[in-house]
Amino acid sequence: MSKLADLRKEYESHGVSESDLDANPFRQFKLWFDDAVARCPVDWFEPNAMSLATSDLNGHATNRTVLLKHFDDRAFTFFTNYASEKGLQISANPQVCLLLHWPFQGRQIRIDGTALRTSREISQSYFHSRPRGAQIGATISEQSQVAPSREELDRQSQILTDRYRDQPIPLPETWGGYIVTPVRFEFWQGRIDRLHDRFRYQLVGPSQWQRERLYP
Repeated sequence: MSKLADLRKEYESHGVSESDLDANPFRQFKLWFDDAVARCPVDWFEPNAMSLATSDLNGHATNRTVLLKHFDDRAFTFFTNYASEKGLQISANPQVCLLLHWPFQGRQIRIDGTALRTSREISQSYFHSRPRGAQIGATISEQSQVAPSREELDRQSQILTDRYRDQPIPLPETWGGYIVTPVRFEFWQGRIDRLHDRFRYQLVGPSQWQRERLYP
């Protein structure tokens, strides 16, 4: 049996210098994200998969993977069930953390910010762009609650499939998007000998970002 202490990856990158980075973290994010999509080595890996950390007012933190569905020069958007554990935690404490990890490049980007619900129009537009099976699943799912059985889930799915066979599936009241507006970015590049490169962008004023190198 292998020892966990012996599991070690040697990073091959020679790193990134501050002069390689854009002064604007949103533009730098797009550069790295586009590069991750272009260089993704396998079909099953989702470059837009990101870890979402939330917590309630008692400090109870939870984490899970969601999919980034839109970003621009202001914010990042994902969609979920508002009545799920993460949705309830965001309602109580909108401060969240996102993390995108591209192991094939030895890169990570961490984003700290505030999550607010999108408009219902944005949620509805995205909801109806999804496959019908995904729409059915979102409609019947009482996310994070105890499910009676697999058979009951399949039965409910079939009922809704029959009910809306020839018509649009209504957007559930408890489903929609969140827009995360960042206050801090961290770009991490693994490199040889584990003297990794870390750069933090901190919001210090309206559209003003301070960039600093961090110790690895």
